[in-house]
Amino acid sequence: MTEEVQMYLEDTKEKMEAAVDHLEKALLKIRAGKANPSMLNGVMVDYYGNMTPLAQVANLSVPDPRTIAIQPWEKPMIAQIEKAIMNSNLGFNPDNNGEVIRINIPALTEERRGDLVKQAKAECEHAKVSIRNARRDTNVELKKLIKEGLSEDAEKDAEAEVQKYTDVFGKKVDDLLTEKEKDIMTI
Repeated sequence: MTEEVQMYLEDTKEKMEAAVDHLEKALLKIRAGKANPSMLNGVMVDYYGNMTPLAQVANLSVPDPRTIAIQPWEKPMIAQIEKAIMNSNLGFNPDNNGEVIRINIPALTEERRGDLVKQAKAECEHAKVSIRNARRDTNVELKKLIKEGLSEDAEKDAEAEVQKYTDVFGKKVDDLLTEKEKDIMTI
C-alpha cells in the first residue's frame, strides 16, 4: 500500500474514533435514573469574574443513587454555584444547608425513560452517519488515486480496510447504545 493510501486510512480511522468519542460524551449528558456527577459537566460558575467549570470550584460526590452533593471549596461560592446550576437548564433544583449543596435526582417516569432512549438512539444515529460519511469520503479519494496510478487491486484492498473500520466502529456505537438503553431502563 502506498503512503498516500495509508494516510487516508489513518485519517478515516481518526474520524471514526472522533465520532465514537463524541457519542460517548453526548451519552453521558443523557441522564439515567441514577445520580452521576457528569450530569453537571457543562455547568460553568462565575468564579470571581471568570467562567469556570463547576468541578474546578467544588468537590462533587454521589452519597446515594438519587443525590449529588456539591462541596464548594470556598463557602461564599454557594450562591454562585446554585445560580449556575439553575441557569444551566438541566431541570435540577439545588438545596443547601450553608455547607453543602444537594441535588435530588427525581425518579424517571416510564414516558421520560422512553424519551431518553429515543434521544440516545438519535445520538447514535448521528455517530453512524459520521462514520458512514468518513467511509464515503475516503472511498471517493481512493477512486481518485486510481487516476494517479494506484492499481485497482490496491484500491479494492484499501476500500475493504475502510469497510472493516466502518464495521468495527459501527459495532462500538451499537454496543454503546445497548449499554445506555439498559442504563436508562434500569429502575
